[in-house]
Amino acid sequence: MVTPIKIAVAEPTAIVRSGLEAQLRKLLHYKAQIIYLIDENRREWQDIAAVISADIFIINPLLTGPSPRLALPHLPEHTKFIALCYGAYDPSLLKDFDGIIQLADSPLQISETIDRLLQNESVATSPATDSQALTPREREIIICVVKGMTNKEIAGQLYLSTHTVITHRRNISKKLQIHSPSGLTIYAIMNKLVELEDIKQDL
Repeated sequence: MVTPIKIAVAEPTAIVRSGLEAQLRKLLHYKAQIIYLIDENRREWQDIAAVISADIFIINPLLTGPSPRLALPHLPEHTKFIALCYGAYDPSLLKDFDGIIQLADSPLQISETIDRLLQNESVATSPATDSQALTPREREIIICVVKGMTNKEIAGQLYLSTHTVITHRRNISKKLQIHSPSGLTIYAIMNKLVELEDIKQDL
């Protein structure tokens, strides 16, 4: 299922805007409506940003500095900000952004960044207990771990990067306070994510 989302882009360079739009059109789980806050005829982009609604703002951090929420104080609290970076960057200077996209990122990497932000929002609004705190993707990863798959194998099975699988596993451990495959196996059986017979078949 493809979900429509609104993405506002604040980037002064036309060629970068065009390239970013081409990548955003390839999002796996979302159909993006793209709103440009800056083009050759728009200079007061912050005024435009204050009166539109968007799920995500992708911003060149040179326009806002390290704190986009200070530069755009009228936007709702749940608004997600992604920094659009041209090259090497200091993560500590962009810690107030919710995510980062680099010019060299593939469509898959951009999709994963947006997935993570929008999934985190849905998790934050649900009870943070037991399996209800896990996203569907995290439950899939637990099942793969229980079946003895490596991070690389999980990445291939779920069409993710290995780095994303590691991030998901770190989040799972933090949410459940379970730090071993054997602990996840017990959790998965108790919460009916897998059947004991399934595990035996895969051993």
